Amino acid sequence: MTLTVLMLLASLLALAYAAFSFFKVKNLEEGNELMQKIASFIRGGANTFISIEYRILAVVVIVVAAIVWLALDWYVAAALLLGSLMSASAGMVGMKIATYANVRVTNEANKTENIGKTLKVAFRGGSVMGLCVAGFALLGLVIVYIVFGLKAGWVGSMDAVECWLTKIKIIRFPNVLSGYALGCSLVAMFNRVGGGIYTKAADMGADLVGKTEAHLPEDDPRNPATIADNVGDNVGDVAGLGSDLLESYVASIVAAIALGYNIIKHAGVSGDSLSALYTFPMAFAAVGLISCVIGVASLLVRDLSKSKNVHGQLNGATWFGAAVTMIAGGLLSYKLFQNVDLANTGFKFGAISPWIGAAVGIVAGILIGIYAEYYTSSDYKPTKVLAESSKEGPALTITTGLALGMRSCMAPCVILGLGIIISYYTAGLYGVAMSAMGMLSFVALTVSVDTYGPISDNAGGIAEMSELPEGVRNITDTLDAVGNTTAAIGKGFAIGSGGLAALALMLSYMYSLPGESIVNGLPTLNIMEPMTLAGAIVGGALPFLFSGMLIDAVAVAARKMVDEVRRQFSEHPAILEGTEDPDHNQCIKISTEGSIGQMKVPALMAVVIPVAAGLLFGAHFVGGILIGSTICSIMIAIFTGNAGGAWDNGKKYIEQGGIEGAGKGSPVHDAAVVGDTVGDPLKDTVGPCMDIFIKIMSTVSLVAVSVFAEYNLWSILFPKF
Repeated sequence: MTLTVLMLLASLLALAYAAFSFFKVKNLEEGNELMQKIASFIRGGANTFISIEYRILAVVVIVVAAIVWLALDWYVAAALLLGSLMSASAGMVGMKIATYANVRVTNEANKTENIGKTLKVAFRGGSVMGLCVAGFALLGLVIVYIVFGLKAGWVGSMDAVECWLTKIKIIRFPNVLSGYALGCSLVAMFNRVGGGIYTKAADMGADLVGKTEAHLPEDDPRNPATIADNVGDNVGDVAGLGSDLLESYVASIVAAIALGYNIIKHAGVSGDSLSALYTFPMAFAAVGLISCVIGVASLLVRDLSKSKNVHGQLNGATWFGAAVTMIAGGLLSYKLFQNVDLANTGFKFGAISPWIGAAVGIVAGILIGIYAEYYTSSDYKPTKVLAESSKEGPALTITTGLALGMRSCMAPCVILGLGIIISYYTAGLYGVAMSAMGMLSFVALTVSVDTYGPISDNAGGIAEMSELPEGVRNITDTLDAVGNTTAAIGKGFAIGSGGLAALALMLSYMYSLPGESIVNGLPTLNIMEPMTLAGAIVGGALPFLFSGMLIDAVAVAARKMVDEVRRQFSEHPAILEGTEDPDHNQCIKISTEGSIGQMKVPALMAVVIPVAAGLLFGAHFVGGILIGSTICSIMIAIFTGNAGGAWDNGKKYIEQGGIEGAGKGSPVHDAAVVGDTVGDPLKDTVGPCMDIFIKIMSTVSLVAVSVFAEYNLWSILFPKF
C-alpha cells in the first residue's frame, strides 16, 4: 500500500507542478499587438489541427475498444479507453502550453535582452509537456492498478479466465495492462504520423519556394507558409513527441510487468516473488518522476540572469534528475528484492540486479545520443564534410548525406546489442525490460528539454515576423541551436528505448505462443520454421512500405503547399515587396487537410496488419513479422534521423559562415537547402515514426495473440502443416 501511495503522489505532484508552470507562463506578457496577432495565428492553426485529428482518433479508439471487448472482455476495452484519454490529454496540454510559451519567450528576450531569463521561460514551457507525459502515464497506470488490481483482486492472480464470447483463456491483470498500453499507442501513432506530415509539408513548402526560389530569409513574414511551418513545430515536435515517449514509457513498464508474470508462470519461481516483480517497474517510474520534478525545479528556482551557458544549464538539470533517479532506484531495488526468493530468475547480482539492468539502459541511451550528436552536429567532422560537398551541387550533397546516415547505424546497433547482452546476463529477460525502463525513467526531463527546442524555434519565427531587433533573434537562435543538439540526444533515447521496449513486448508475446515454445523457462521462436521465416521476410519489408507511404504523404501535401506559395507570389507580387500581407490561413488549411487526409492509411496499417496476418496465418507468422520489422525499423530510424539531422545542420553551418564565400543565397547554400529539404521528411516524419510503428505492432500483437493463436484460417485449412 505504501508503494501505491508513492506512485499516486508522484503522478499528482508532477501534474500539480505542470499546472503551476502552465499558468505561470500564461500570465506573462505577450508583447506588442503584432506579436500577439502572429501568436494567435499559430495557436489557432494548432488548435484546428488537433481538434480535427482527435475527432477522427476518437472514432478509431471506440471501434478498436469495441473489437477488444468482443474478442477479450470489457475490462481490457476500458483500460484501452483510459490509456487513450491519458495520452491525448498529455498531447493536448503540451501543445497548448507550447503555443502560449512561444510568444512569451520572444517578449522576454525583447524586454530583458538576457539569455538566461529567456531560457527559463522556454524551459518552464517545455517542462509542462515533460511532466504531463510522465504524470498522465503513471496516473493512468495507478488507476488501472488500484481498480483492476487491488480492488478487483486480480493482481498477483495466475488463474486463467474464459472470455465471454471467444471462450479464450487469459490472465486478467497483464491483459488489462496491455489494453492500457494499446490505448496510449493509438494516440501516439496518430499524433506522430499526423504531426510529422503536417510539419514537413509546411516546412518543405516554405523552403522550396520561399528560400530556394525567392531567396527569402528563414521565417520571413512575406513567406505564406511561415505560419504553417511554425504550427507544424507544435503539432509534430511537441504533441507528437510527447505522445510517442509517453507510449514508450508505458510500454516498457507493461512489458516488465508482463515478463514478471511469465517468469512466475514458466520458470518455476515462487509466487511470493510476483509482488516485487510487478511492483518494481511502477515504483521505479514513480521515484524517477519525483526526481524529474526535483531536476526541473533545480533549474527554474535559480537566478539565471548571469548565465550564458544554455547547454550546461539544461544538461545539469537532466543529469541531476538522472542521478537522483539512479540512487533512489538502487535503494528501491534492494528494498523490494532483498527478502525475495530469486531462484531461477536469472538475477546474477541478487537484489540489485534489476537496478543494474536499468543502469545499463541509461548508459546505452547516453552513448547512442552521443553518437547521434557526433554525426549530426556541425561541431564535428561528418557534418562539416557534408557541408563542404555542397560546393559540388545538390547531387553530391544528397549522396554524401545518404552515406553518412548509413555509416551512422553501426555503432548504435552495437551499443544496443551489448546492452541487451549485459542486461540479460545481469537479470535475465526481466533485466532487458528494465534496461528500457532505465532509459525512460527520467522521461519527464528529456521531454522537457526536447519541447523547449520547438518553443524556442517558434519564438525566433515570431521575432522575425514581428521585425524585432536583431539581438532578440540572436537570443532565440542560440536557444534553438542548443535545442537542436539536445533533440539529437533525445532522438537517441527515443530510438534506443523504443527498440528495447518493442523487444520486451515481443518476449511477452513469445511467451503466449502456442505449442512447445518454452525451453528452460525461456520463450523460443524457431526462425527457420517456414511460417516464421516467411513472417520475418514480410516484417522486414513493412518498415520500408510504411516509410515510403509517409514520404509520399509528405510529398503530396508539400506539393500543394508549393503550388499555393507560388500562386500567391505570382498573383500578388506586392507580397514580395512587403506592401501586401500573404494569406497564411490558406497554407494552414492545406497542411491541415493534407496531413489529416494522408495520415489515415499509414497510421492504421500498424494496427491492422498484425491482426490480419494473425487471423490468416497464425501466431508464429506474426512472431516472424515482429522480428523482421523491429530489426529493420531500428536501422531505418537511425539512418533517417542522422542523415536528416546532418543535412539540416550542414545548411546552418553554411549560413553561419562555416564555408568562406558561401553565405545565404549562394549556389552552395541553395544545394544545402535542397539537401535539408530531402532530409526533412526523413528526420522529422519517417525516423520518429519508426519506433512507434514497431511498438504499436508489438502491443497489438500481444493483446490479440490469444485470439489468433486459437482462431486462424491457416490452421483450419492445413491443421497438420
